[in-house]
Amino acid sequence: MTIQGIKAQYEQRGPVPQDVIGALPFEPPAPGAGQALVAVLAAPINPSDVLMLTGGYGILPPLPAVGGSEGVGRVVAVGEGVTHLTAGQTVLLPAGSGTWASHLVADAKRLVPLPAGADAQQLSMLTVNPATASLMLSEFVTLQPGDWVIQNVANSGVGGYLTQLAKLRGLRTVNIVRREGAAAVVKADGGDVVLVDGDDLAKRVKEAVSGAPIRLGIDAVGGKATNRLASCVAEGGTVVNYGLMSGEPCVVSPQSFVFNDLTLRGFWLAKWFRVASREAQMALYSELTRLIATGQLKARIHATYPVEQIKEAIAAAATGERDGKILVVPRH
Repeated sequence: MTIQGIKAQYEQRGPVPQDVIGALPFEPPAPGAGQALVAVLAAPINPSDVLMLTGGYGILPPLPAVGGSEGVGRVVAVGEGVTHLTAGQTVLLPAGSGTWASHLVADAKRLVPLPAGADAQQLSMLTVNPATASLMLSEFVTLQPGDWVIQNVANSGVGGYLTQLAKLRGLRTVNIVRREGAAAVVKADGGDVVLVDGDDLAKRVKEAVSGAPIRLGIDAVGGKATNRLASCVAEGGTVVNYGLMSGEPCVVSPQSFVFNDLTLRGFWLAKWFRVASREAQMALYSELTRLIATGQLKARIHATYPVEQIKEAIAAAATGERDGKILVVPRH
């Protein structure tokens, strides 16, 4: 049986991400021994995916490459020796497997079965953002129920998951946004305090939390935004940077380091994968899968695009004026 597929492929990198990628027809091969052919159901466009198109990410796949680093699919056929998967089963796709396509062939051992009947679009965002949010809440500072955490760009994908996970763990959040219009969606996620960024941020945060100490700050921006966030963190606290939104180096005043004993750390999920045990990885993703499948953890979806409209999808994902994720949803 011949399948007519389509994939979003790029053969070069450049400053305008939508200009370097296009939709190409292809015939997916039959799965070989130990492999499975999967029809992709949904795959998000993450900031890291856009950086791969521009050349600004820490790991760049060899060219030509199919875009997309995570997603969910439905098993179409399995190769010889594959016994744990069956046709029709919903599976989590391997990280970095080129998921902006109608179909892909993957090592069957790397496909993770997902709960039947769960929301495929929500589960398609499982691998990157919720894991990043969860680990930043647990890996750097030991927090207890009732403690405060502060984050900027709280209306982002990671920010939404972090707010919800913090609420589930009994933590309280101060959520910084860049525009007033983003405040409502953060409050809907369960944000305790939502403030618009500005030069007097530290004063407003202190008033909002009645002077309670904030020992963990989460920064997605860099530049001067890091310093504004650091000014809100208590003595001996930690700021974790995980994003490059400003394109500028993190700026922190010497006073924060010298007089406030601040620690500035970086977090990259790919590095955590390299050092974490398989048991730790399985425990993390089992919990996140359960929370998403039961509707306790969810992300806003701004719009969906078929693979044929990948240029429009990338352009939409690259703009900051939206409240929700852009998904590639292939036509089947």
